[in-house]
Amino acid sequence: MNKFKILGVAFLAGMTVSYAQDIDQAKKEIDAEKYQDAKVTLKSIIKSDPSEGKAFFLLGNIYLYQSIADSAKMTYQSGLTAKDDAHFNYIGLGQLDLNNGKAAEAKAKFDLAIKEMRRKDFEEYVYVAKAYMNSIKPDYKNAISTLNLAKEKNGEEPQVLLAFGDAYYGDKNQNQAYSNYRNAFQADNSLIRAKVQLGVLLKGAKAYTEAVAAYNEVLATNPGYGPLYRELAETYYLWGLNVPGRQDEYLKKALGYYEKYMTLTDYSLTSRMRHADFLILAKDYKALEIEANKMKELDKVNPRIYRYLGYSAYQNGNVDLAIKSLEDYIANPDNKVINLDYFYLGLSNIKKATSDDGTSIEPVLFEKGLVSIRKAVEMEKSVTNDLGEVGKNLYEQKLYKEAAAVLEIATSNKESNGFLYDNYYLGNAIYFDNAKPGIVKDTVALKKADIAYGNVITASPDTQDVYLSRARTNSLLENDEAMIMYYQQYIDLVTKKGPEELAKPAVKAKLIECYNTMAAGYANFDKVKAKEYFQKTLAIDPTNAYATQSLGILNK
Repeated sequence: MNKFKILGVAFLAGMTVSYAQDIDQAKKEIDAEKYQDAKVTLKSIIKSDPSEGKAFFLLGNIYLYQSIADSAKMTYQSGLTAKDDAHFNYIGLGQLDLNNGKAAEAKAKFDLAIKEMRRKDFEEYVYVAKAYMNSIKPDYKNAISTLNLAKEKNGEEPQVLLAFGDAYYGDKNQNQAYSNYRNAFQADNSLIRAKVQLGVLLKGAKAYTEAVAAYNEVLATNPGYGPLYRELAETYYLWGLNVPGRQDEYLKKALGYYEKYMTLTDYSLTSRMRHADFLILAKDYKALEIEANKMKELDKVNPRIYRYLGYSAYQNGNVDLAIKSLEDYIANPDNKVINLDYFYLGLSNIKKATSDDGTSIEPVLFEKGLVSIRKAVEMEKSVTNDLGEVGKNLYEQKLYKEAAAVLEIATSNKESNGFLYDNYYLGNAIYFDNAKPGIVKDTVALKKADIAYGNVITASPDTQDVYLSRARTNSLLENDEAMIMYYQQYIDLVTKKGPEELAKPAVKAKLIECYNTMAAGYANFDKVKAKEYFQKTLAIDPTNAYATQSLGILNK
């Protein structure tokens, strides 16, 4: 009988070791972003032994990472009934409270978990710190404070050091992040992510050559670590944006590395969504459409799929599908709507409003598009960087009023990449819309054009033709004084450039315009000056009919 008891204890001890090994395996799979594999491992543990509370906790964390909050909550609540390590599940429920803006309730749950800690335990502090970092509104200060408590227990523990690295990285303390990542890897060289994060810090500092070198060090010994390839992809993408002439080359590398990342992690819906987000950054909309349709086969009801279908459908010319997909997504109050959702919906409506031949536009649908674009800019003003091209296309189709409406939104962001050009095209669009024969001039719009040209002059005072445009606009406003001033500024600028500039046929034609229009303005209040400027025209073009006839009238 005693022998049987000994065997039973040995069997249970073996079972405990086995489950601990399985938990460690699940942690490694989570770290390697093999979430489907980790879910299989954890569900297997729970099925075999529902008393393993940490398995519930880790499974809930995966659901939370995948934004499946309901499943996460049910899993944590089930974990509270487990015999062992049930208290970890209070940490998961605490993060759910943080996500819902309930900081006090979250703190109470964290305290319940910490209360169950034994004297030498520290892991609970690490997971509480991660909850603060991973919440919808990360709180890195609280994460660091919590990790300081773990440090008191075991400051040399690699997982504590790694978590400190993440917290300081989020808190934008790069030096402390670097030293903690370095120390974590030195303490345990199986913590590959700590080594990868050293490259991530270099990427954040735009030291792309050094970042890739750091990744390649990891690659030499750990070629199967999936997240490394995602970091390589994102680094090459950013590198291409910052190196003129290399964007296509580096973007191709980035997409290749991301495909490698996918093959080494899993092709779950979550991974595909992350891939889709990267394809949006890379503007590979053909690949995005393929990925979106694959996701739809996996999950016909997941709302984010409609976002990806909407974006890719717009870029690939299917505006009806784009509008339906994005309207369906935005209409669901449970969906987290971002600026690009409104942006692409607005662009889709504008494209649908424009006739096939590009000569006319349906006003109600166009205005609907503008409303969505304004919402996008309210949420994130940087979307204006991509708006100028839309306005310019409408301008080139001679849809000047509509071009001006789009460009006015684009120029609302002074930090926009295209602020100068967008202002120039805005002024031109308004001018040409009001220069049409027989229309009633819109003086409010023309004053906006004058301001737009002024913005160009402030940013680039040597852009000579903008003075002509501003003068023409003030001529339409019947502001002779301002018109004369800007024409004179154009004359001064080209004269300063010397005889070679003045000899150009295009410049001569513009000088004739300046002198004739200035003379006509002076004729209203200073006939001597008017005659002087008509003579300047005839000095360039002795047969100019307008100057000759006008002088004849003035000399009577």
